[in-house]
Amino acid sequence: MKTNEDSRTWGAIAHFLFEVGMLRRTPRSGMQFLGGRADSVAEHMLRTTYLAFALGRMVDGVDHNKLVLMCLLHDLPEARTGDLNYENKKYVTVNEERAIRDLAAPLPFGSEIESLLTEFAARQTLESRLAHDCDQLELLLVLKEEQDRGNPQAKDWIPFALKRLGEPVSKRLAAVILGVHSSDWWWGERDDWWVWAKPPQPPAPPAPASGEPA
Repeated sequence: MKTNEDSRTWGAIAHFLFEVGMLRRTPRSGMQFLGGRADSVAEHMLRTTYLAFALGRMVDGVDHNKLVLMCLLHDLPEARTGDLNYENKKYVTVNEERAIRDLAAPLPFGSEIESLLTEFAARQTLESRLAHDCDQLELLLVLKEEQDRGNPQAKDWIPFALKRLGEPVSKRLAAVILGVHSSDWWWGERDDWWVWAKPPQPPAPPAPASGEPA
């Protein structure tokens, strides 16, 4: 028989997962000014986490698991606060510490969430600095995609994203991102595959001459 306390714990986890789902429906408000495609906080967090997975393996001494978890969680409070762009922040102050404390309180793993988000905000550890860089690199990827699609505003945003990067490895990756086209991974060599959707076929052998065995 499960105790009431056990039931409350599992209920808190279910509520947490529904709250995470809100991030799919929480727009990144800065995209309104960019004038490009709509983007949700959840989409941003996902690619930021992939950036952490990749970038963390290019730096010695990084706690890879912590870095990935930090990026996975870094915008979690926005399920409660919404996403404020740089213009919003001139006029609106969000109590993010309270949002973190309140969402973490009922969860059996809440202290881990609170610890990771506190470390992320402080920017004192290598993992937290890299996590902030991954946050900006994800924005840079969006801006490069928009620039390649012909959005004239994207180029004006790129220098600001670059100035927010701190670690040398992040700046190196940023230079590579800006140096390739965002659809190069898709086109590849642009060979016959893009005509026939199959590998090039070897030429047929010549037909035997008259009187020769086939």
